[in-house]
Amino acid sequence: MNGLSTTLIVVGLFLLGGVYSFAKQKLPRGVIGLLAFGAAMCLLAGVMRLEVWA
Repeated sequence: MNGLSTTLIVVGLFLLGGVYSFAKQKLPRGVIGLLAFGAAMCLLAGVMRLEVWA
């Protein structure tokens, strides 16, 4: 696991926490959806950069 994949996974988890927080505050679904999409992309990029796939 290198630094960039770790950073992407941590940022993705941070954004998922934001999704949870925004959902509890009942913010518009568009904002929550966009944040969830960003979190999913960060997590996916971090997981895909792991060395276990080679």
